[in-house]
Amino acid sequence: MFKSKFLLLAGLVALSLYTAAADTVSDRITVTVRGKGPDVILIPGLTCSAAVWDATAAHLEAHYRLHLVQVAGFGGLPAKANANGSIIQPVVVALDAYIKTNQLKAPYIIGHSLGGLMGMMLVQQHPEDAGKLMLVDSLPFFCVLFGAKDAAAAEPQAAMMRDMVLNETQEAYARGESQFLPTLVKSPAGLKAATAWAIASDKSVVARATYEDMTTDLRAKLAEIKTPVTMLYPWDASAGLPVAAVDGLYQENFAALPNKKLVRIDDSRHFIMLDQSAAFMAQVDAFLK
Repeated sequence: MFKSKFLLLAGLVALSLYTAAADTVSDRITVTVRGKGPDVILIPGLTCSAAVWDATAAHLEAHYRLHLVQVAGFGGLPAKANANGSIIQPVVVALDAYIKTNQLKAPYIIGHSLGGLMGMMLVQQHPEDAGKLMLVDSLPFFCVLFGAKDAAAAEPQAAMMRDMVLNETQEAYARGESQFLPTLVKSPAGLKAATAWAIASDKSVVARATYEDMTTDLRAKLAEIKTPVTMLYPWDASAGLPVAAVDGLYQENFAALPNKKLVRIDDSRHFIMLDQSAAFMAQVDAFLK
């Protein structure tokens, strides 16, 4: 009887360790923990649920302890503290607090898009927080894609986009996301999921985070980042840009980053983990070695 109770208790403890949410220390984020081993933090991008990492988690959880971050207000999660005011820097503060409170020692960090920007900010502000950083199609200044020279030049367009989303109806917002997401995801299943997460997001949080993303320029601070960085970026022939132009874009914008590895993933759009899962997993495995 005692042995049976002991085994049952041990099983329940193991299950709680497998799926428990560690202390998030902030209502800016929710973090779910899966697996055992070295720590890996995965940060999703704008509007995304942590479920964007589901295939990645299934691939890694037998050998790593995964910390799946969900930003409040994205992917159907209530906005909580992100309901008003700034979002990006407070989330970076929350990530730093999570790492320190849970005593994570130099975890690997993987961030997609806006999650990558947060990762760059985190290791620039708190270099002790990460052993290595992987960026999944993230730029230090997003609005270079629109030809803006700096954050001040991008501000009018960023404010216009913020105010448009804030003032449009939920139906118009959902229609706009449904029309926009196909430019970011090729995979039919991935497109369906990403569109659902975007539509379920709190559009006030989306609007303000978009504005902050568009007006954040980290290029002058890249030289301060000593953390090793792997950058995965996509190229899709159907987008119409020559591969040399895409290579040049990322090489130029990360030129000041001292310890970097840039890797192009072909036949993919912005959501590399959904469009080219096998190639993405191979690069993640190499990054974690």
